[in-house]
Amino acid sequence: MSVSLSAALSGTALPGTAQTLDSGFEDSIPGLNAAIPEVLTTTRLRQPKTRVPGSTTVIAGDLIRDLGIRSLYEVFRLVPGMVVNFVGSHQPVVTYHGTVHYEQRRMQVLVDGRTAHRATLSDMDWETMPVPLELIERIEVARGPNSAAYGINAFLGTINIITRDPADSANLETTVTSGSRGYLRTFASTGNADSSYDWRLSFERRKFDGFDYQVDDDERFPFNDGHDINSFIYDSRLTFTPGTNLELQGGVVDGTKYQDKDKSGELNPLDHPDIDVRDYYLQSKLNHSFSSEHFIHLQASVENFDRRQEYAISFPDSTVECLRNNTPLYEYTYTAGGRERRCFISQGGPDAFAVVDADSEDTRIELEAQDTLIVSDSLKLVSGAGFRKDIFRSETYFNGRGNNYQSRLFGNLEYSPWQWVTFNAGGNWERTSTTGDSYFSPRAAANFVVNNNHALRFVFSQAVRTPDGFEQSPDWGYTLRNVRPAIYSDLEGRRVTIEDAAQETGILTLGNDLEEETITSHEISYFGQFPLDQALFSLEVRGFRDELRDMISGVIQLKEWTLENNVAVDQKGFEVEASLDFPGTLLRASYGYLDQETWYTGAPILESDGTVNENEQRYMTELLERMSVRHSGSLAVIQDLPAGFKWSGAFYWADEFNTRFERFDTRLVKQIFQPRYTAEIALSMQHYLNREPELSSDNNIEDHNQFFVEAGIRF
Repeated sequence: MSVSLSAALSGTALPGTAQTLDSGFEDSIPGLNAAIPEVLTTTRLRQPKTRVPGSTTVIAGDLIRDLGIRSLYEVFRLVPGMVVNFVGSHQPVVTYHGTVHYEQRRMQVLVDGRTAHRATLSDMDWETMPVPLELIERIEVARGPNSAAYGINAFLGTINIITRDPADSANLETTVTSGSRGYLRTFASTGNADSSYDWRLSFERRKFDGFDYQVDDDERFPFNDGHDINSFIYDSRLTFTPGTNLELQGGVVDGTKYQDKDKSGELNPLDHPDIDVRDYYLQSKLNHSFSSEHFIHLQASVENFDRRQEYAISFPDSTVECLRNNTPLYEYTYTAGGRERRCFISQGGPDAFAVVDADSEDTRIELEAQDTLIVSDSLKLVSGAGFRKDIFRSETYFNGRGNNYQSRLFGNLEYSPWQWVTFNAGGNWERTSTTGDSYFSPRAAANFVVNNNHALRFVFSQAVRTPDGFEQSPDWGYTLRNVRPAIYSDLEGRRVTIEDAAQETGILTLGNDLEEETITSHEISYFGQFPLDQALFSLEVRGFRDELRDMISGVIQLKEWTLENNVAVDQKGFEVEASLDFPGTLLRASYGYLDQETWYTGAPILESDGTVNENEQRYMTELLERMSVRHSGSLAVIQDLPAGFKWSGAFYWADEFNTRFERFDTRLVKQIFQPRYTAEIALSMQHYLNREPELSSDNNIEDHNQFFVEAGIRF
């Protein structure tokens, strides 16, 4: 057990930067009013939840901080149907309805309207995102296909993280957090606000040791799987006139992601192949209001993701001979006693040593123009256009550099001919160079509203996801450098590719063109808000039926590349989200049920004797099911106590991994309010009810009770 010091600050929540020209979002205040919560993410129009065409979870920044959540990715355990777990060297995976494992490529993630996933892999690196929890105003999660608003990556939904307005960051605040498993997080922010220029400068350091140990043949070994990440963030707004302003944002991320040599790296690393992180982003957004009914924004951003991973490898003399003779390194040789990889059985000569790297750098340039027109109270239109260029540079993954392009047009029309009904119709037309084709993703919805507080929604949507740059056009290989001893010098500069390493060349799909994935979704959902005497009860229930076709599945390894459009998925289920809000007390619950059926649709996978390999075909479907769980949910309570104390507790669970995930979190905080400052000091605990690792047998925690102490101050 370890105890730590942290500082988590609370502050007045002001509107986020996602829609600066309009006033703040309306959130229900228990016992005082019954305003319907509003969301922006689903259609890009600001809409009350009774009018929005789909189910959207809203998580307030204060809720995140009150529950003592430590990492951004853990916030999504609060969302019905979403699952969080870890693969590899403590790599967080966040998924909605599964279908992912290592590569989280089917949800759009935005930070203040800026795309946050990596360009070439369409993957999310949650541990390096420059989003301190103290700066989160709210997170909106559109559950269900949202390509009609945000394009190809919003295949299963959209996460929109909205940060606090820089005007809410005057003076100084600071946070320090330290706890079990080497957890250390420090945060500091300062800023200023006046009539023409609001700014905020923030710094965050996140350090964590990850899991305690891994297991091999019932023996415990240390696990090198933590991270040490620094972020510097600048947010500002220049106001030129009451109707025109310019938002400027920028950030730099640097640090190290620790990788265990048994989990990361190819060709037998001698030491842990840690990754050096060097990222940055710049974003500008010009907002102009022609009137209270007509406003536009023009947004431009550039993001650069730079990963450096260099490590030494060793291999026996037999591997050298296989490379010289062009014999696949991982190919099996079958004997009467079984099978073996002869390219890794020493023939008595000296071992070879070399240095390889898995460096990569990718850059995304995005431009977007959006126009919002409120024709009348019953007719609203949002429309716009966007362009994106992805630039990737990697000798290892692409053997050089390349580009991908996307251009799109989008729009959504909201029409309420009568008070009791609202129709939404929208779509996104997009062209991408990864397939050289164009796609249209539509959505149509009808909301029937009763007494302004209740709505029944019927939603139809379709979406596509095209393969990313690495899926479609890989040229994967490791260049051997500093080869020694001298008798192997002929391998200097030799590039070891997938063809050189493949364990079964007959099943490789390298070079095959991938097509788009498609989803057709039907939703029936209900939202209701019940004002009580001294409380407010909110309930949202979503039922869905999805048909996913031509899903890309397969293995991405140097020794095995088998990606194809070869799996179909039918899924149905329901989700519930409820809250009961009293003055000083909040009760919140979420639950998701998923019934998922997958089957193989690709070309028959054949054995060497020509028979169908049923096990391999079944494996292709299982790859998409590894993060799919039937039941998941959360229960949370936040209670104000006398003398400035506040207590919270939360229970999270998910089943149908290898074992169940079950954890109870609790936090007790003392708040101090003074004329010149506010401060907090708190004790938190995470208690793991199930002590067995739920996904990987290597993800082990020594102590099922994790402790944290928090303290902080804001001037």
